[in-house]
Amino acid sequence: MVLLCPPLPLDNFCSDDTFEAMKSDYFLRYATLLAAILLAFGLVTRVQAQTGSFTLLDDAYATLAQADHDYKGHRVKAMKQIELAVQELGGKISGKGRGHEPQATSDAQLRAAQTLLQQAGSGLSGKALKHVNAAIAQINTALAIK
Repeated sequence: MVLLCPPLPLDNFCSDDTFEAMKSDYFLRYATLLAAILLAFGLVTRVQAQTGSFTLLDDAYATLAQADHDYKGHRVKAMKQIELAVQELGGKISGKGRGHEPQATSDAQLRAAQTLLQQAGSGLSGKALKHVNAAIAQINTALAIK
């Protein structure tokens, strides 16, 4: 490390005050750099988690959309909650569709969507998580209807 001190007589090196000020300056710079790196890593990790959650939400929506039976409106309500969760993440649902299968197949699709939502929920917080939990509750109600 090179110490930059004002020119002084040869018998007097950097004063203690100058050395302490330089030490403090270097410490502040390194601490700021470390904080920026840690913050960036945290943001990247959060974005990756939300991206993974978005994919799971989109898959859950598509799975529910393929289910043929209405479940007294609870399947559709779950789909609306998923749409709201995706909007909270700044995205848009892409999976849409409608199938024509027996009740047991539709039930299996709802259970699959429920599993996807549970996985997605682990990477979410705030309003998006609230909507995912509401969608799971709607699916539970729908599966109780026979």
